[in-house]
Amino acid sequence: MAKAIFDIDNTVFEDQALRWAQQFNELCFLQSNEYADPYSKVKAVLSVNATESFRSDDGQDAFTKLEHFRTRHPHTWMPGFLSYDLKNDTESLAIAGRIDDLHFPEAYFFVPSIHLRFFAGQVEIQAEQPDQVFRQIQAIAIEPLRSSSRSNPIHVQMRFSKSAYVDAFEHLQEHIQRGDIYEVNLCQEFYATATELDPLALYQTLNRVSPTPFSCFFKVGEKYIVSASPERFLAKRGDTLISQPIKGTAARGDTEEKDQALKDALLQNPKEIAENIMIVDLVRNDLTRSALAGSVDASRRLELHSFKQVHQLISTITCTKDPHISDVQAIKNTFPAGSMTGAPKIKAMELCEKYEGSKRGIYSGAVGYFAEDGDFDFNVVIRSVLYNKENGYLSFHTGGAITLDAQADKEYAECILKASAIVEALSETADV
Repeated sequence: MAKAIFDIDNTVFEDQALRWAQQFNELCFLQSNEYADPYSKVKAVLSVNATESFRSDDGQDAFTKLEHFRTRHPHTWMPGFLSYDLKNDTESLAIAGRIDDLHFPEAYFFVPSIHLRFFAGQVEIQAEQPDQVFRQIQAIAIEPLRSSSRSNPIHVQMRFSKSAYVDAFEHLQEHIQRGDIYEVNLCQEFYATATELDPLALYQTLNRVSPTPFSCFFKVGEKYIVSASPERFLAKRGDTLISQPIKGTAARGDTEEKDQALKDALLQNPKEIAENIMIVDLVRNDLTRSALAGSVDASRRLELHSFKQVHQLISTITCTKDPHISDVQAIKNTFPAGSMTGAPKIKAMELCEKYEGSKRGIYSGAVGYFAEDGDFDFNVVIRSVLYNKENGYLSFHTGGAITLDAQADKEYAECILKASAIVEALSETADV
């Protein structure tokens, strides 16, 4: 394919490009929203129209099959996603009989025929005819996005009542007291049925309400991932693997003084600090399975990052990848993200399966890319809406870590806080 660079007005052209991209069955837009860290690599990229794709609907041997697909396309930009339920492939866990009204693949990756990479004031287009693609996008009229949900309001329901959540919470604390686990991430589903909305309008609203470093809009047929994830699951830069789990959350204050007080309280909160350190230990252990001996480093701990709705504690764990371990194997060795399971990891996943009232699916999984130069980067699918346009089923989850010192009311309130940006975006989209 050919490449060409064009001067653009980023805000206008990105909007035009996303609208133009709706014609394709496969679409992945990744947006960093100007957040930067030492491992940042993507400002914004848009990939459309699969020339080849990998899909696993049952999850069986999904990583092995993905390995074969990746081997056939070793120096190709390849976006895709991995469902949380691939845990059943990585750890031979049983699948509980959960209703699945989303019907997403368990894993999906594609090789795009058109790939756009955005820079400040410029876009690089890789395609058979970049000039033609550029002209097509420029011709897209900028009109207000409309949502057919105006006459069909979105009624979000909760899979857990508060009493059901507290009951599950108390059961899990009993497991902690018995020594089965010492931390677990209990999640609950929010959902709506017979929903009609414009997924792109929802994405753009959510990205405005909650801009995050790992924002994503992914389409496969009539199935959509609309994500405002702030968390990196696993990245590779050269021969370095990087994981940045988030544990520890506080609301934002409505004044500068209150906001600073909430930040200070989070940094000194023993329960939130303990949650983070436990997951750091888990991730460090996961990375040793792919690392050169002695190379795992977890010196960057408990760094406070502020987002529009919340403050969070983020730790960074790195290692030098063993050259005998493939990229896909390295992902499998750490999957799913420890911040979304608990510790010990396998037992925590078993208990989540037992006490959560719904299938997680893509939630708690990962969306990201393999790059042409051998690097990769995947988020953790949190703060995300999953939507099946064919049957109108819409779903999102929130969760929080349970430890021995956790309090049910506070953890429940944290789940509601984490849901607030999505609820706001759904409300605004319905009013478009």
